[in-house]
Amino acid sequence: MKKLTTLTTILLLTGFAATAQAENSSHLRQLLSTKSCTQCDLTGAGLVMNDLAGANLNQANLVGANLSRTNLTGADLRGANLTGASLYGANLMGADLRGANLTGTDLRTAYLTNANVQGIDVRNAYLEGAVGIPTALGSADDFYKWGFAEWQKNDFAGAIANYNRAINLKPQFPGAYLARAMAKFRNQDDAGAIKDAMVAERLYFSQSDREGTQVAQALLAKIKLASQPSESNTNVGNGNMVDLITGLSTMLLKFF
Repeated sequence: MKKLTTLTTILLLTGFAATAQAENSSHLRQLLSTKSCTQCDLTGAGLVMNDLAGANLNQANLVGANLSRTNLTGADLRGANLTGASLYGANLMGADLRGANLTGTDLRTAYLTNANVQGIDVRNAYLEGAVGIPTALGSADDFYKWGFAEWQKNDFAGAIANYNRAINLKPQFPGAYLARAMAKFRNQDDAGAIKDAMVAERLYFSQSDREGTQVAQALLAKIKLASQPSESNTNVGNGNMVDLITGLSTMLLKFF
């Protein structure tokens, strides 16, 4: 809620700024006609769904600009000021973002595969649902949280992708294994879910986390039972298992 309030405030403030000082019209025309506008003033510019693939926006002022769903594949955004800008759903695959200011930038559901993000700070940006987030952009805890956000949207494949990154960064992270086990089960990968639940149990035990160990053991037992349909398993249907998984999801919040 705090992040949402902060984002709303930023958007309102930048919206006001855009009203008081719109983008430089000649700079906007230059960008749209040539796809090159270094150090341009594009404050509050409306560039929704534009094709700016390969555009040169080096050190451009894009404060409060609306670039939602814009194609910025391979664009040069080095040193660009994107404070409060919306890049919701934008395609930034292969874009160069080195040195860009991403304070309050909305990057939700954006595509970031192979983007150059060396040395940029995204602690105050919004990355929920972004695709292909480079590992350099987040910590294990960040990817864990982003995975949980995907879990809440029933995007289990997206959740697994984020948990994979969390585990790559922090191999001894039992919560990520537990969360990935639940996501894999919901994604109909029983074997993978069992394997992850076993790793979570072992890690919790080695870390003397009694609660985590018990939760992992309970999850492991239920997944094994649910993955072996039989007459004796009739009362442990998938609906009951989903209820168990949903209840256990509160355990994921422990790491926030």
